[in-house]
Amino acid sequence: MFRQSKVEYKNNQQIRTMRKAGLVLSAALDEAVAAAAVGVTTRELDGVFAGVLKASGATSNFLGYHGFPASICASVNHEVVHGIPGDYVLQDGDILSIDGGAIVDGWHSDSARSVIVGQARPEDQRLSDATEAAMWHGIAALAGGRHVGDIGNAIDDYVSGLDGEPLGILQDYVGHGIGTAMHQPPDVLNYRSGHRGPKIRPGLCLAIEPMLVLGGLETTLLDDDWTVVTTDGRRSCQWEHTVAVHDGGIWVLSAEDGGASRLEPLGVTPVALS
Repeated sequence: MFRQSKVEYKNNQQIRTMRKAGLVLSAALDEAVAAAAVGVTTRELDGVFAGVLKASGATSNFLGYHGFPASICASVNHEVVHGIPGDYVLQDGDILSIDGGAIVDGWHSDSARSVIVGQARPEDQRLSDATEAAMWHGIAALAGGRHVGDIGNAIDDYVSGLDGEPLGILQDYVGHGIGTAMHQPPDVLNYRSGHRGPKIRPGLCLAIEPMLVLGGLETTLLDDDWTVVTTDGRRSCQWEHTVAVHDGGIWVLSAEDGGASRLEPLGVTPVALS
């Protein structure tokens, strides 16, 4: 995990193209999240998401990736990541993480959101809110940090500082670089490790994606060779954004407002490239 592989740094025009992919992805996730309701199948959500990409002239970077059969990962309740959309009918109180990506002119974006279907259990709402907030704390650390490892430090500090029942940060699945491919160096850890990682400098583009759980950290891979579940059956949650560093600051490429509404309260003002 800690091997120093070559990082792909982007110029401003390439970041602008990644922003186009991020906006298409944001719109597709908007539609998929809005369609997530009691009685809807996860396969139907995949169709909604794919339809937005097609109408926008973008393609999915999930569909066909190492044989993955859909345009989104739809992970429900104890499913951590890589859930395959299918015949599962969403139930009242389900917590659903929708992870998707888009490609525009060869440049990638990757983002995930969680939604609670129907009536939320308080512990599930807390889990989702905490995971989302942890992501934003990690993104804010990218703006002021020196090394990529500062992101994981900030996420870990936020989660460990929460009041109430402790939440677990999964360590087996981490964020990553992104650009001409969906998964690139460097790894972006969501926890303190003592590993600093590469320096943060203009041209760095990352997918920051903490995954938190209500119970233990042990996970199991199901027989479909994709779906990862918590071994103890407790619930999990994922949030993710694609973020670029440039000479003027950071820009959340997969957030419609560039991240302003969530970063400014943390003392960070994202900067768009004109």
